[in-house]
Order: sequence, then C-alpha cells, then structure tokens
Amino acid sequence: MAEANEKLTELGAYVAGNFPDGAVVSKLVSGELVLEVGADHILAVMAFLRDDAKCLFKVLVDVCGVDYPEREKRFDVVYNLLSIRLNLRARVKVFTDEATPVPSVVGLYSSAGWWERETWDLYGIFFSDHPDLRRILTDYGFEGHPLRKDFPLTGYVEVRYDDEQKRVVYEPVKLVQEFRSFDFLSPWEGMADAILPGDEKAPIAAREAAYKTYGTPKSRA
Repeated sequence: MAEANEKLTELGAYVAGNFPDGAVVSKLVSGELVLEVGADHILAVMAFLRDDAKCLFKVLVDVCGVDYPEREKRFDVVYNLLSIRLNLRARVKVFTDEATPVPSVVGLYSSAGWWERETWDLYGIFFSDHPDLRRILTDYGFEGHPLRKDFPLTGYVEVRYDDEQKRVVYEPVKLVQEFRSFDFLSPWEGMADAILPGDEKAPIAAREAAYKTYGTPKSRA
C-alpha cells in the first residue's frame, strides 16, 4: 500500500509540475490520486493525462457532478480515468458555479458525450462546445435539475395519463392530506391499537405478550 501511494504521489507531482501557476493541485485521498484543475485548463490537462507516456489514461470511466450549495462554486465536475497500460486510476475535479460553463472533453474522449449530458440534465452544469447537450434521463419539458440539493423531493410537476384527453399531461404537484394513504407502517397517524400487517397470523396470547414487551402500536407511534 505504501509503495502504491508513493507511486501515485510521484505521478501527481509529475502532472502538476507540467502545468504552471498552480493550474493543477495534486492530492492523495484514501489511496486515490485526485487532481484539482481549473476549468480553463481542463482540456490541456486531460490531453496530457491521455497522451503522456507516464500517464496513458486512455479510458474515461465516467463524468459526474457533486453539489455543495453552501459554496460559491457549488459544483464539482468529476472525471474518473483509467490507464490500462499502467494499471492506474486518477480522479480529476473541476469546480464551477451555476453560470460558468466547463469546456466539453468530447473531442478528447468520445464517451464523455453521454456522461456530460447526464451531468447537465441532473445538475444543470453547462458544458461549452458539447455537440449535443440536451437532457438524457428526464422527460421532455422537465423543470429543474433533480440531483441539486435544493431540488424538492416531490419535484415541481407530476405526470399522468389523462383518459379523457387520451394523452400524458403535466400538472403541478398537489399533496392533499385527505388523499394520502396510510398503511399502519407510517408513524403519522392511524396506528391506535390496530393490528399491524402480519400480526393477525399470530395467536392472540402471543400477540398480547409481544405488545406487553415492546408496547402497543399506539405507544410505539
């Protein structure tokens, strides 16, 4: 392990040393090489990692986003790279905000096409010069980006098939209390002293003994 960490540390220093003015910051995190790169240097760094004889990271495993809403640059764009020739992995990170685009790496790694579309779809991170940047997982007309931390769990609209109109319709989400369904498994209400699903199979004496030991559904609610 120590030898592997030393090898990765040396590699990170080598990569950072080839870019001036702190354009690349190399770190070893949990035994993995992490390279933090400015957005304006991402194309040069990715090309170097792909082509340099000491790197040869020819495989882009994936591209994903991470959201830290409390930060000024709230998003991490994360590129996971694999060097089959050298049996090494590296993680490249770019920091950006909601308004600043990140250059697309599709010209260097064709597999980035769909990964960047997914990151745009789920986080709203824009990739400049992407050949086809559009949603890939959510539906047409979807509002917002569902993996942002400030995106509501219920979403903004609900989709259903309207039998009268014979088509799919979009409507604002409405959570009306009267129409909520309670199944005795929810702590919200309806527990009382009702028999829980599955308890009806137990003999009355055994059920009462269990309630005496663990409490009634009402006391456990």
